[in-house]
Amino acid sequence: MKSVNTGIGRWQGAGMMATTLLGTGVFILPQLTVEMSGSNALYAWLLLTVGLIPITYVFGKLSSLFPHSGGPAHFVEKAFGKTAGRVIGLMFLLVVPIGAPAAIIMTFQFVQGMINISGVQLLLAELAALLCLFYINRKGIHVSAKLQFLLTLLITFIVMLLFTFSNEQVVMQSNTTLSLDSNKILSAAGLAFWSFLGVEAMSHLANEFKKPKQDVIPAMIIGSVIVGVIYLLSTVLVLAHPNDQKLAIIGVFNHYFSGGNYIIGILGTAGGLATINVYTTSLAKLVASFAEQKVLPKPLAYTNQYNVPQRALICVLSIMATVLVVTYFSGQDLEDLINWVNGVFVIIYVATMCSAWVLLAAKHRITISLGFIACMALAFGIGAHMAYALLLATVLIPAVKWQKRRGSVQLANNC
Repeated sequence: MKSVNTGIGRWQGAGMMATTLLGTGVFILPQLTVEMSGSNALYAWLLLTVGLIPITYVFGKLSSLFPHSGGPAHFVEKAFGKTAGRVIGLMFLLVVPIGAPAAIIMTFQFVQGMINISGVQLLLAELAALLCLFYINRKGIHVSAKLQFLLTLLITFIVMLLFTFSNEQVVMQSNTTLSLDSNKILSAAGLAFWSFLGVEAMSHLANEFKKPKQDVIPAMIIGSVIVGVIYLLSTVLVLAHPNDQKLAIIGVFNHYFSGGNYIIGILGTAGGLATINVYTTSLAKLVASFAEQKVLPKPLAYTNQYNVPQRALICVLSIMATVLVVTYFSGQDLEDLINWVNGVFVIIYVATMCSAWVLLAAKHRITISLGFIACMALAFGIGAHMAYALLLATVLIPAVKWQKRRGSVQLANNC
């Protein structure tokens, strides 16, 4: 697919990166990690933020040197060949059936905080949100980039405001003895890893930057650090203000102000939709890229007048809608969904670190090694939920090899 430079700058990219990572989890994941591991959640978020810095740098470096809509799949292909690249790309595509319901379920928890909606009405609202995302994305990335940057500023402002007002409670919390349990820390970090899913999504969008070589790495690092700090502060707030609200951060807000259900609800909903928006864009580009390579049906490569792969976009959103319906009627635990998704992305990140070892200069190998170690720690924390990712790899590797052999045989017959 032909890429067109649409002119995203460094700070606009940092805003997109931060908003993507804040997205569905900014007001929920700190609470889930506290419920899982208590005060160990603080160490988990700190460890995760530090560990993601070398991973983010490696993704940024690869994206700046090899900008391509295929993202990690393209890096792996350049390093290890088409079979490996296609496996990673298809793993990214096949995580949608798990990731999309999780993201939308989290997003609509904020909607439920504002209005009384449940059952079929909730499902219809979720499907309507996907329809809105189609109309946003069909005109290209510029429609949403500036709005996402503004959203990041608002979320950051709210968290910093609450942190400033809760100074006394935070001091009291810091004076208490914090527990230290390595297993709980790694388990919480494995769950919290969801908050940093988006690093690889930005690599799909490297071609959208004005100056990829100069701007991609700073944009990704700045966005990641901002997000890490916000999640850490949010976790401190949840620990310092125990309450009985379904969403703890609303209870924190209402302790000092009023209208938390609506203010937090609007920001949480918008942030969640922004995350799904970026992933929808990235996935549509990847589908179109595979269609051009004839891995997927050729018509999916079609682009509209805005250079957006519209048929691929419709395909991705249709799959999301179908899975939402199935998920609604079958029911599923949110934390399981999150950890299954995280396991797939750990595999994708490990493959990217291995690709970087081959593609980048030797001076980057210490950073690459740190990124690889961080990925292994996350895999340990995710534990048994890694099974979904390993199952996907087990199925996809022989399937892609078979497709490649079949293509070679057909080419030979044609000759």
